[in-house]
Amino acid sequence: MKSKLSIQILYSAAAAYDGLLGLLFLAAGPRLYAHFQIMPPNHWGYVHFGAGILVIFGWMFLEIARRPMESRNLVPYGILLKICYVSTVAWYWVHGDIPAMWKWFALADTVFALLFAWSLPAFKAGSLEAGSTSAPA
Repeated sequence: MKSKLSIQILYSAAAAYDGLLGLLFLAAGPRLYAHFQIMPPNHWGYVHFGAGILVIFGWMFLEIARRPMESRNLVPYGILLKICYVSTVAWYWVHGDIPAMWKWFALADTVFALLFAWSLPAFKAGSLEAGSTSAPA
């Protein structure tokens, strides 16, 4: 059973993870790359763009947490974001070398993608209507 509270906690955690990670790369990208001994791209705009996308998706996850039923149409976009990142990292992991930092993010995103998929039936069943605290048995 999936409760409205469990869905709100899941998407709040995703909002914090993506939003704060994006802000961290916006504010301290060069320091992160240096700390993890990763060669930066030829222009920091590439990092800042990706970081901005993370902040936007973090905001989207926050909207899902705040109003799950009204925002349920956004969930597939969150799943697609996670699949896109995980598949990109997996490709480079299998076909070459990729820094460990990106692998850890991919593992976290795999967990989020699975949890987002886990949450979908609750949205489709309409069990998260306003005031509902648990799915019907």
